[in-house]
Amino acid sequence: MITDVNKLINIGFSLHEAGKLEEAENAYQEALGQDSENAEIYNLLGVLKLQQNDVISAINWIEKAIERKPESYFYETLFQAYVRAGLFKQIVKRQDEILKLFPENFSLLFNVALANTKVKNIKTAIKFYDKALKVNPGSYDAWFNLSHLYSIEGEVKNAISALKICKKIRPNDIDIDYFLSLAYMRDKNYEKGLKLFETRLCRETAYALRNKTYPNKVTKENMWKGENIKDKTIYVYYEAGFGDVIMFLRYIPLLAEKCKKIIFLPQKPLVPLLKDNPLGIDEVIEKFIPEKDMDFDVHAPLLSLPYLLGLKGEKVFPYSEGYIRPNKQLAEEYKKKYFDNDKIKVGIKWQGNTYYDQDRVIPVKYFKPLMEVENTQYYSFQTFEGSEDVKDLDGIIDIGKDLVDFGQTAAALSNLDLVICNDTSLVHLAGAMGIPCWVTLPYEVNWRWHSDLSKCDWYDSVKLFRQHKINDWQSVFNDILLEMQV
Repeated sequence: MITDVNKLINIGFSLHEAGKLEEAENAYQEALGQDSENAEIYNLLGVLKLQQNDVISAINWIEKAIERKPESYFYETLFQAYVRAGLFKQIVKRQDEILKLFPENFSLLFNVALANTKVKNIKTAIKFYDKALKVNPGSYDAWFNLSHLYSIEGEVKNAISALKICKKIRPNDIDIDYFLSLAYMRDKNYEKGLKLFETRLCRETAYALRNKTYPNKVTKENMWKGENIKDKTIYVYYEAGFGDVIMFLRYIPLLAEKCKKIIFLPQKPLVPLLKDNPLGIDEVIEKFIPEKDMDFDVHAPLLSLPYLLGLKGEKVFPYSEGYIRPNKQLAEEYKKKYFDNDKIKVGIKWQGNTYYDQDRVIPVKYFKPLMEVENTQYYSFQTFEGSEDVKDLDGIIDIGKDLVDFGQTAAALSNLDLVICNDTSLVHLAGAMGIPCWVTLPYEVNWRWHSDLSKCDWYDSVKLFRQHKINDWQSVFNDILLEMQV
């Protein structure tokens, strides 16, 4: 029997390094039997358990090590275990310990900042990233994470400064160019923002897909770069989501003034809407056209148009008063079927594509007080995912179940007095039609709504309501209820 504790620890460590974890654990346990207050043994057992993916046991062992001796590297292992277990609140609980014991430890300060971000303590997270960067001012990850937090808080100029530092650290990182573009555009600096926006991933995805479809027609060589195309045909194609496409359709009439012909490929649900609103489009592609039948000179993804058209300042927001009109006959049919009453007609939607964003989903319970406002009739425009929640709203008329494309949706919308919905494609359609729309925004708002939320630059008819604090929908609907009662 070995009685020297240090020898037992060394034997255990050698076995540990060799990957013989069970034998190593036996050696550590034997050493612990001889020295139950040895913090190093508890930590080594924690590290071993972490390697075995027994995270909870690892946490228990390392916490016991810290109780006996608060070493910085014990905390680093513990935080690693907390992160793997998703126990970010446990890290937050220890943040005062870190400030007191290890105010110069970058790794611990960084993890405290990260944990506060995860639990939505944004201002505290910013404070800890600031402290971490004083220790290691060259950390790309800290500056990048900090830029995002500044953006959430609406501190756009600070976000831009942080991203510029990231660019200095990694000059060839085009991802930073993209995030800088969003920050610049949020700050209404479109001259810089739109140029950098050309690095966006969805642009490359759209181009790659068109290139695969028409490999001899869609090439880098004939991508439009803003040159004179007065006597040329341009092929424009969609990218990103429905809302983005509806928002950027405003640039089609400006493009039509500069070229001979526009061929446009939209998502299929937008085809009926564009047939009713060509906007200068000469040919809307409804079905696949073989390459031999496609005839164009240059091509461009839709979201590149404001940059290629050279728009700056307020000229980035043309047709903010509306540029989409409903099919009159279809609108009249919807009126007779659903809207033939003297009440204030309000359309609502509470959910978009949750694959991309959960923060914009509104629990339907928040609409209930609005529905009690005198002389109002509510209509659900919720389609697909989330539409099952309509059963929780008494007295609402479910029109969403009948809507299969945006032509139908536009016709139905035209009968409303007001739309109240989350940040989704319905906002863009209502705004593009000039229909009053109150959009409910989460605390972290999309770049397009800018920092000054008192006015919507993109649509004159859209009014913005933002959460007062993270996940606080109640404040938003309190503001809306007050507005309805004016």
